[in-house]
Amino acid sequence: MTLRRADRDLPGLTVLALLLTGPRHTYEMHRMMIDTHKDFVTGLPRSMYHSVERLLRDELIGIADTIRDGTRPERIVYALTAAGRVELVARVQRLLATPDADATLLVAALSFVGCLAPADAATALQARHDALATSAVAMERTLAETPVPRVVLLEVECELARVSAERDWVASVVAELTDGRLSWPADLADLMTPEVAPPE
Repeated sequence: MTLRRADRDLPGLTVLALLLTGPRHTYEMHRMMIDTHKDFVTGLPRSMYHSVERLLRDELIGIADTIRDGTRPERIVYALTAAGRVELVARVQRLLATPDADATLLVAALSFVGCLAPADAATALQARHDALATSAVAMERTLAETPVPRVVLLEVECELARVSAERDWVASVVAELTDGRLSWPADLADLMTPEVAPPE
């Protein structure tokens, strides 16, 4: 599976995911990105506004309403379209399934994994695991078969350690998804609501 340029648009991915919880205006989405620590979204708020324009142009979001609060300027409320919902799911699946040198892509996908069914998340992560395992075997072969001093290939050792650690962690998450230890509600809006501890 190959990542597209659009898959790397993390502000756009975040807008789509936030709108999955209901229609919102741009300022509200900006505040949610900050309040929920979506630190992988850089260049706020400009990057978010640019992404909103692109998503609107591509009909992945639409204008749901225009509101005015007192003397403040009008605010446009955006909503996710059916095409946008399909695109969000596809982007998260690709980001989960495809290893990439840019680790923030995985961080973003994991942040919004709740937009997938647990079984679909497990399938995507299993694909990632398999790709990582293949890479690890290739690097182990390089280390074993390249007759040069170790110092020349330290970067391969480092990358092998990183890939192996990620492979093992992904395998543990897939196992939890498969046996039901890790699950989440079908409605992503429920995930955005903080849990309140019951009264003592």
